Amino acid sequence: MLKISIAAAAFVLGAALAHAQAPAKIDLLTENFPPYNMADDGKNFARDEHITGIAADIVREMFKRAGVDYTLTLRFPWERIYGMALEQPNYGVFVTARLPEREELFKWVGPIGPDDWVLLARGDSTISLSSLDQARQYSVGAYKGDAIAEHLQGQGLQPQLALRDQENVKKLLDGKIDLWATGDPAGRYLARQDGVTGLKRVLRFDSAELYLALNKQVDDQTVQQLQRALDQMRAEGVVEAINARYLQ
Repeated sequence: MLKISIAAAAFVLGAALAHAQAPAKIDLLTENFPPYNMADDGKNFARDEHITGIAADIVREMFKRAGVDYTLTLRFPWERIYGMALEQPNYGVFVTARLPEREELFKWVGPIGPDDWVLLARGDSTISLSSLDQARQYSVGAYKGDAIAEHLQGQGLQPQLALRDQENVKKLLDGKIDLWATGDPAGRYLARQDGVTGLKRVLRFDSAELYLALNKQVDDQTVQQLQRALDQMRAEGVVEAINARYLQ
């Protein structure tokens, strides 16, 4: 009887350890944010292989190397998917700026890429700025829910908020806004998709590193596996090669 009990206990313990060592599947969410992540048909919903971009390619390879199972879905709007990753266990969202006010909200893997925060104007604009404060006299467009928009609001500016950052390209060309607060290279890439080139960088007012943000309930071991995989990819030149595919 004792032998049976010991054997049963060993079986239960072994099963528990195996379960603990197997990372839970992560449900990854992203948005259309070229060139980092985008639907191959340009629409606001896509899954798995129909999602492309620098970050999407990096994240796929990272999860493959780490041996972590995942799903990948592109949805809209950003505020919704950011909230899902914040509230639902084993969810993650990318790419998002790792900021001091967000530090304790997620577990982070990255950086995946840089994001300069800039004010862009039309190529024929005569606007010249040396500080963000000088932008107060102009109409500024930004992307609702984005860290850049939140930063502007925190500085006391009142940007016109668009549900899609692409809308700001047309607003800029039509004269509905004087300046477009966006990320670089993301903003210029979006503009090129609409056939718009030659935008003028009026001011670089900040920068951020873009990360994969994981729900706080994702276990630390999984986070560490993913970070090690990303670090290895960077050391091997894989991250640089993926960037080159989209930016050169």
